[in-house]
Amino acid sequence: MRILIGTTNPSKAEYFAKMLEGFGVEFFTLRDLGVTDEPQETGRAPMENAKLKAAFYGQYADAVICGDSGLYFDCLPLGDPHQPGLHIRTPGGCARLDDEEMIAYYATLVHSLGGKVLAYYLNGVAVKMGDDIHGFQWTREEARLGAFYMLDTPCAARCPGWPLDSLSTDLRGVSFLDPDWKETPQLSWDRENRLRSFLIKALQL
Repeated sequence: MRILIGTTNPSKAEYFAKMLEGFGVEFFTLRDLGVTDEPQETGRAPMENAKLKAAFYGQYADAVICGDSGLYFDCLPLGDPHQPGLHIRTPGGCARLDDEEMIAYYATLVHSLGGKVLAYYLNGVAVKMGDDIHGFQWTREEARLGAFYMLDTPCAARCPGWPLDSLSTDLRGVSFLDPDWKETPQLSWDRENRLRSFLIKALQL
């Protein structure tokens, strides 16, 4: 089976490829196809936007995986205009930020909030298989299990496609880009295994 991963982000493509390693599937991305068109992301939750992407990119492949994420700061109300939410790369309706622009923007925002904030990502995934679209989303409780700190000063290291890792540390203060950093095994297993099970079922693997 060939599966289109609806992204140009190499880190996201690698994430899903590893998730389904061993199933004998072949992955390709929008970059491989030269696709630059994007759907309107009008959803109000990550899974809704992931489904919109899957429906749109389904014109290019029979099997498609798409994801979307929202970034939330615990210190801000959900409706606060400074809350990143679903618009991580286009905060406040600005033009799409590249990786370095994102680091600069969020470093400034976190500085205005005291220099250190507790944050979490809420992730949604959708699979289009033939005419069917299936969605998956972590609960907010699951997302908060992976809470981390975001700082106003980036480390020197960079991870292409995941720019905010340069500003992020775990609750112990260890940078996400420290070579020795690892997610808490149990949290990683519980959440990732639930997503993996969804992908296997939705893709009929």
